[in-house]
Amino acid sequence: QVQLVESGGGSVQAGRSLRLSCTASGSSYSSYCMAWFRQAPGKEREGVAVIDSLGQTRYADSVKGRFTISQDNAKSTLVLQMNSLKPEGPAMYYCAADRRCTVPMNYWGQGTMVTVSS
Repeated sequence: QVQLVESGGGSVQAGRSLRLSCTASGSSYSSYCMAWFRQAPGKEREGVAVIDSLGQTRYADSVKGRFTISQDNAKSTLVLQMNSLKPEGPAMYYCAADRRCTVPMNYWGQGTMVTVSS
């Protein structure tokens, strides 16, 4: 089992930055694919960014060039650095992990709320 604990959500103004963190613990998480998802009220959950066990990353088109997903050297902390934030309503950002990058992923954090105001 893998436990994921998220932090860093909040309310920020458009154009500013926010850094989300996800701390992983449990068995074999260092070899897992990890990702960030988000879900706005009334909308489908969507993938934001993913990093596989080799450190390769992919991003949703809507965040390319603005968001960066990364891990620390021990792969115990997953980070989503969000720059040049655009105004939008609240969305829950979720940390997720899986042995492989499958959908749905097997392990999820509790989510952290992000709101970008104009």
